[in-house]
Amino acid sequence: MLAGIEILPFRTPTLAPATHTNTWVVGRGDLVVVDPASPYPEEQAALFEHISVRMEMGERVAKIVLTHHHHDHVMGAMHLASQLETAQSRPPIAAHIATAELLSGTVDIDERIEHNTSHDWGGRRITAIHTPGHAPGHLVFFDEDAHWMIAGDMVAGIGTILLHPAEGDLGDYLASLQKMRDRTPSVLLPSHGPNLTSPTAVIDMYVAHRHLRSQQIGEALQRLGRSTAEQLASAVYTELEPRYIKVATLQVQTHLAWMVRNGMAMESGDAHWLPA
Repeated sequence: MLAGIEILPFRTPTLAPATHTNTWVVGRGDLVVVDPASPYPEEQAALFEHISVRMEMGERVAKIVLTHHHHDHVMGAMHLASQLETAQSRPPIAAHIATAELLSGTVDIDERIEHNTSHDWGGRRITAIHTPGHAPGHLVFFDEDAHWMIAGDMVAGIGTILLHPAEGDLGDYLASLQKMRDRTPSVLLPSHGPNLTSPTAVIDMYVAHRHLRSQQIGEALQRLGRSTAEQLASAVYTELEPRYIKVATLQVQTHLAWMVRNGMAMESGDAHWLPA
């Protein structure tokens, strides 16, 4: 049991093999709910029932916070805020400004959370850290006393992290992982799957894995010559079922953008790449 936080997994339409997204209830008295994620009525009802028990004990939800804008993290936010409006008063929904912009017209973001700012979440001293790379406005949250870290989609307890070329950036992601490592958390709390109790080893593994993938893509380019991202994905992700190659292709595109910037590959026009 971690100090000052409850972890509640709810079923969401997330990427396989994950089936649930973790919602967190932080603090005592004035509670903060992070990532009320599920769009499913029965899951939303289960979250509200859990919170109602704590409200009956004299507590209230002071704020709803989002780690980032992806649908499997935010689809219960407005519903929870609406439910709470009749039970207490509508709590503000808070997120990074980039998340607010991406959710405009979908989720009403009332407050902006900036990088390296301190917050009192129900008696917990929480530092918000901006960690782009997976999503432009991604935030992680570090408990300054217990040293747990809500890691969102920066790491996973099940499955892997997709860096989509439309909004992900490998350079930003690697830098964000280093920001997390610098805090020396005692445990990482990912959005999907169980807690990760060897944070430094996990982060180091993620960094090494990304560099290995870039190396493998570079080696495939050398073998194949001028190639598309899909051709490279098929050459590198040999363990994948064919139905997952499209997702792997997106990952390769993100790596290729980083490799071009770092002199490891060259664009060749018509969605093709060449070795540097």
